[in-house]
Amino acid sequence: MSRWISNEPGEEAALLQALGISSVDELFSDVPKKARIGRLGIAAGRDEPEVVAEIDKLLKRNKPLSEFATFLGGRIAPRYVPAAVDAILSRSEFYTAYTPYQAEASQGMLRALFEFQSLWVELTGLDVANASLYDGATAAGEALLFCRRLHEGERFLVPASLPWEEKSVLRNYASGPNLKVEEIPYDDRTGRLDLDFVRSAVGRHDVFGVLADVPNGFGHLDEGVLDLKSLLGDVPLVVAADPLALSVLEPPGNYGADVVVGEGQGFGISPSFGGPLLGLFACRKEHVRAAPGRIVGATLDADGQRAYALTLVTREQHIRRSRATSNICTNESLMALAFVVHASLEGPRGLASLQTSLAEKARTLASALGAVDGLRAPRFEAPYLSEFTVEVAKGTAAEFLDRLRRRRILGGHSLADPRPGVPSGPERILVAATQASGDKEIQKYAKAAKIALAAVGRNA
Repeated sequence: MSRWISNEPGEEAALLQALGISSVDELFSDVPKKARIGRLGIAAGRDEPEVVAEIDKLLKRNKPLSEFATFLGGRIAPRYVPAAVDAILSRSEFYTAYTPYQAEASQGMLRALFEFQSLWVELTGLDVANASLYDGATAAGEALLFCRRLHEGERFLVPASLPWEEKSVLRNYASGPNLKVEEIPYDDRTGRLDLDFVRSAVGRHDVFGVLADVPNGFGHLDEGVLDLKSLLGDVPLVVAADPLALSVLEPPGNYGADVVVGEGQGFGISPSFGGPLLGLFACRKEHVRAAPGRIVGATLDADGQRAYALTLVTREQHIRRSRATSNICTNESLMALAFVVHASLEGPRGLASLQTSLAEKARTLASALGAVDGLRAPRFEAPYLSEFTVEVAKGTAAEFLDRLRRRRILGGHSLADPRPGVPSGPERILVAATQASGDKEIQKYAKAAKIALAAVGRNA
């Protein structure tokens, strides 16, 4: 806990009087009660060592990822981070001034961001990338607004298989300008997008953008994405892509993507209660002035030496103000540095080798789970890399995952939208092979899955 000096009773009373309220609780009256966190249960009047001891007890209730066999799928990857990443990030030149707010930002950080942008450009096959955004979901939201600047319309199409959290973020972005986010159905056997639906929707001339994800929300590769741009004409195509997958797949720019976004957490950043994350964004050069955030460029200084500068800054805190393309107030520079350091340590061959290794592990995992009575793995008849969807035929996915968790196995995560009022769909989970998914861990998962499914209908 951080050290602080509390107000004396008289000082607190004076502050409350100046604010025109009678208590500290009244200060937070606008926060709904259901959204408030209750008190920690620590008695008043305890001294600092006692409070620290109580907090330590609470923190010990958290279980570190290292205590579990992990098969978590989704956009957050539990991937090994080389020690060199933290060693470089910990250098004072980076962590003391990592956000380039002004022209005098260090050349070292600007160059690191330039290399970060160059790496994402190389993976995507597009022309220019920005210096990062908050996370993959908000990068997709920025892509939605970007598309609307380029094309008239009121509808933005996304796969029905897109994770519900990301669809929620997109709808939040669309709500302000009164735009609509509409879902593209998928084939129940293959999970592929319904291209006839896309063709029909675009034919109504009110679609301003289409998003597809690679791999899709089921973890599979949809070959129909390669043909999407031919159906869209001048309607912008957004591809939300996994950076590691792009080390072995065709760059989206090669098949017509106008924007490529992604989540960069899997490189240099360990999972930690949902953050920090890293948003990736790249587009074509002719559309660069519609892009959000900041772009670092290379130039020459007065002596003719190579130098780096903020070439384009479209956020509202700089000169663009009301004409800004985004209200993103910062970028994730330190996380972008982690991304480029980790990826550079691996190198192109190392990244492709890692993805190939995970794909092989995923096939071993799918074979083991597919042999378990009560599981259908993989659920869809489609190619996949390191993730795939499993359908739970006995009980619910939540119960299944909970039983696995009691046995120190994180068996994936449910694809169901847990929000109240949302109809429940099929009992499916997204499962991933990780670097720690050896034969021993895979067999442990399969054995625990059999026990968990056998317990359906009984207290377990």
